Amino acid sequence: MLMKPRFTDRVAVVTGAAQGIGRRVAERLAEEGARLVLVDRSELVHELAAELADHAVLPLIADLEINAECERVMAATQAQFGRIDILINNVGGTIWTKPFEHYREHEIEAELRRSLLPTLWGCHAVLPYLLAQGQGAIVNVSSIATRSINRVPYGAAKGGVNALTACLAFETAERGIRVNAVATGGTEAPPRRIPRNTAEPSAQERQWYQQIVDQTLASSLMKRYGTLDEQAAVILFLASDEASYITGVTLPAGGGDLG
Repeated sequence: MLMKPRFTDRVAVVTGAAQGIGRRVAERLAEEGARLVLVDRSELVHELAAELADHAVLPLIADLEINAECERVMAATQAQFGRIDILINNVGGTIWTKPFEHYREHEIEAELRRSLLPTLWGCHAVLPYLLAQGQGAIVNVSSIATRSINRVPYGAAKGGVNALTACLAFETAERGIRVNAVATGGTEAPPRRIPRNTAEPSAQERQWYQQIVDQTLASSLMKRYGTLDEQAAVILFLASDEASYITGVTLPAGGGDLG
């Protein structure tokens, strides 16, 4: 049991909050006293808000691949709570899994839009508020898939997230803002209620996906997937004052796989 909540009255924006890691991060933040803005393109985010109704929660539907939508989210947060202390950029995820030569142009562009732009736009949109306060923490959710197979565009997008994290930390550290990332490894999670790719996979595509699973397990020193709580714990650590002397870091959480 936690003796002292780390986020009492802190205002935290969590993107991609409806499912998976984002949902668990939001739940854990609420347990530790945060006031939450839950952002997702899915209506499922309202279900989570209802479950957290005993806490100060603002659910927002937004497509964060669009810069104006990110700006709207940050403005709504400021209007509701008067400040922004923490941004967890969690939107992203592989849409297709196959060798690079099989990707088509529109698929490559879609992967970059899904797994790089929401984080890029999110950082850009929140920055004026954090700079005005002279403090704040950003945690970007990256991936160990920057060294992986069958998802080159996704890996390239997350490599961009790592570079964004380091560069923005250089620019903002002396102005009171910390910017870090967590490179999540394979994670055990309930089946997605809204899949990233609604098309039924072919036998070949299932084989390519299995190759990712096999490679992920082989690359992990622990030879297993992590849990949602194990990923959320690292994200919350970097968002908390316990990490007050850490910025510009991409911290792998992959059972020893450094990505």
